[in-house]
Amino acid sequence: MGDTGTTSFLDQVRTEPTLSRARGLRRFLVKDPLESDLGRRRFRLRGGASRAIFTDAESSYVFGFNAVMSREIEKVEEISAEQRPFGYEGAAAACTVLDLLTLTRGRRLHELLTGPAQHHRHAAYVGAGRGYALLRLRPLWGARRAHPLLRWLAVDGFGFQWSLARADRMVGERTMPDLLTRAHCAVFDQGLGRLLWYHDSASPDDVAARIGGYPAGRRGDLWSGIGFAATYTGGADADELWWLTEHAGADGFRAHLAQGCAFAVAARLRSGTLPDHTAQAVPILAGAEPEEAASWTDQALLALGHEAHTHEDFRSWQSQSRRSWSHRHRC
Repeated sequence: MGDTGTTSFLDQVRTEPTLSRARGLRRFLVKDPLESDLGRRRFRLRGGASRAIFTDAESSYVFGFNAVMSREIEKVEEISAEQRPFGYEGAAAACTVLDLLTLTRGRRLHELLTGPAQHHRHAAYVGAGRGYALLRLRPLWGARRAHPLLRWLAVDGFGFQWSLARADRMVGERTMPDLLTRAHCAVFDQGLGRLLWYHDSASPDDVAARIGGYPAGRRGDLWSGIGFAATYTGGADADELWWLTEHAGADGFRAHLAQGCAFAVAARLRSGTLPDHTAQAVPILAGAEPEEAASWTDQALLALGHEAHTHEDFRSWQSQSRRSWSHRHRC
């Protein structure tokens, strides 16, 4: 079992589609596939399925990033359907980096969002935020054109990537980047929460202990990120998911865990594929079937109207989704 993650990663590198060599500026931006091995970042990875799942997700991200650099975005469609959103996350990060370096005002990202990644917009906005973090720039500006509310997911992606690159400081010292405004910080923490799920290898006890070290005002958003990652990426079995709900409830943030889960299943359903691990997680973390949990986010979005675009609107989208969960479990 201890070698499962490494074998899976090496097998994927050998069998994934082949990319051509990038040229010009792009060849200096290509990522080494070994960046996908989170063990090299000193993450506390357990052996077995969780390590393989996280490594495969990051491998697909790197592949999508490099597909843009080699001008072969169409090859992301050759990744397995379950991993494809991570491929488009990487593609969006690459488009964002190129847009920012060449001052094209988000043209590449816009073309990706309205073209190949139109069914993976959640992943693409998260990827855009990762692109900003790679260049140490505050997110949002290049991501405005396609969806004024989903663009806030770029701050989530920024939080994940920023924390991934600085895990010792972000996880151990619990610092916050100076680049962010106060409005950004809560959504940043959702990305940090997703990173904690990876960092502590989907262990409910370790994740809960880690979150317990943060101030109470940050823990709800961290639990939201945990709910998203546990549902979207996976890594835990049913017993561990049930134990995760116990920890979140004991901390007073059970609704935040459910809301993160609901956002994740909504994104997965829009991508056209519902992985087995997502179908298993939703009834446990959200206490509802996938379609019902996803509908909480849809109803909340409709209630906000077409003019919603601010940070407060994004937070209201989340809080109304939490109220749907609370109402469901009072009945």
